[in-house]
Amino acid sequence: MVEDDLVKKTLETSKTIAMVGVSSIKKEISTNIKRRPSTIVMKYMQEFGYRVIPVNPFSAGEKIHGETIVAKLNDIKIPVDIVDVFRPSKETPMIAEEAVKIEAKTFWLQYGIQNDDAKKIIESKNIFYVSNKCIKQEYQRLFLKISPVFPALKK
Repeated sequence: MVEDDLVKKTLETSKTIAMVGVSSIKKEISTNIKRRPSTIVMKYMQEFGYRVIPVNPFSAGEKIHGETIVAKLNDIKIPVDIVDVFRPSKETPMIAEEAVKIEAKTFWLQYGIQNDDAKKIIESKNIFYVSNKCIKQEYQRLFLKISPVFPALKK
C-alpha cells in the first residue's frame, strides 16, 4: 500500500514524462507501430494531461502524437518529472545515468523491465524507482478505479 501511495503522489504531481523507446510512425508500417505499447501509452498519458517527450536516437527529429522525438534525455530542454523506459533491462543502467544527469524525479521501467544496477544508480540519488509496472495501467487503477486493460489504439 505504501508503494501505491508513492505512485499515486508521483502521478499527481508530475507534468512531464520523457518516454525512452517510443517508435516513430512511418507510413509503410503505420498499422503495426500504432499498436506498439510505447505509442499506446504515450497517447494515453497525453490524453490525461501529461506532456510526453519521446526519446529514440534512431527516430530523432521525426514527430509522433504531436511531439518531436529527441535522440537522448539530455536533448530535452525542460524539466522532466518521470523517465519512463521501454527498452531492454540491460540498457537501463545507462539510461539511469542520463536520468540522474537531467535531475528526473522518477525513473519508471515498464512491464518486464528491471535491473539491480539501474536501481542502485537511481536510489543513490534519492530518485523514486519503479520497475515492472505499466504507467498507463497504474494510472487507470489508481485514478480511474478501473481494471487495467491494454486496448488497441483508436484513431
